[in-house]
Amino acid sequence: MSDTYNAFVVDEIEDQFQSSIKSLPLPELQDGCVLIDVLYSSLNYKDALSASGNKGITKSYPFTPGIDAVGRIRQSKDNNLKDGDEVIVTGYDLGMNTNGGFGEIIHVPSSWVVPLPNNLSMEEAISFGTAGITAAASVDAVISKTDTLELPVVVSGATGGVGSIAVGLLSKLSIDVTAITGKEDSGKFLKDLGAKNIILRDNFCSEKIRPLDKTKFSAGVDTVGGEILSRIISQVDRHGVITCCGNVNSIKLETTVFPFILRGIALQGIDSAESPISYKKYLWDKIASDWQIGYSKSSIKIIKLNQLAPEIDKILNGDQQGRVVVKHGE
Repeated sequence: MSDTYNAFVVDEIEDQFQSSIKSLPLPELQDGCVLIDVLYSSLNYKDALSASGNKGITKSYPFTPGIDAVGRIRQSKDNNLKDGDEVIVTGYDLGMNTNGGFGEIIHVPSSWVVPLPNNLSMEEAISFGTAGITAAASVDAVISKTDTLELPVVVSGATGGVGSIAVGLLSKLSIDVTAITGKEDSGKFLKDLGAKNIILRDNFCSEKIRPLDKTKFSAGVDTVGGEILSRIISQVDRHGVITCCGNVNSIKLETTVFPFILRGIALQGIDSAESPISYKKYLWDKIASDWQIGYSKSSIKIIKLNQLAPEIDKILNGDQQGRVVVKHGE
């Protein structure tokens, strides 16, 4: 085995952030940790922020982003995890201040590791990644806490990682989905995922926000925050649940107490990155069984490590559609 590995490294040079592929020394295995040969990672918005020098995500550089990793254990100091085991790591501090899946090796606590379910391939698992776990947690909250789903469930940011998987999961569960998107050319993509109705963002936001609007949805999965979330809150039916997991639109929320006290709706925050490992195992088992939506290569773009930089620019500019997967090795 080589004592070095390749990684996508972001350096801070005179207040500028530059990325390159570097050869790094193999980390020394610590007690309670594992070394994992990463075969796949994926690109998330948080990775793009880390790669562009956002100190709210990553405190110090040089650093290797990548909040998702799927691979095989190279070395373990945990009796429950053996060399060669196929595993998934998503969230916690991976790719934030612990070198992440954009490197061919990661060194992480064994408590962050989920065994790969038997009926899920590595490629399928990484097509979900953190985005998939976040979408699954959102869908889990919607179906377990909403009284009835007679009206459609609305999904915002529907062409992004979390949104597109949420559309697929809800459709798999035979729930009507209305997708909100800012991309006029995304109709076929969203219909193929299972969306019954598509609303362009500009049309959805064309009128003044009302404290209580006409009810159009049973529940909602919001991935963008801001004005979109404010409008969804005003349009969800009695006792509906709206999940919130993103702020790319805005961190500000314009609403009143009326939807909560007159319709009894609930706003459920989703923080999948820090979820207990037992809940992550539960979600992965659901994804691999009852919620298996199939592996659609049309919604996945597979790239090499040296093709990451332009994809990071795309996701920062809001131009990403579906999922971008990084495949290590030849």
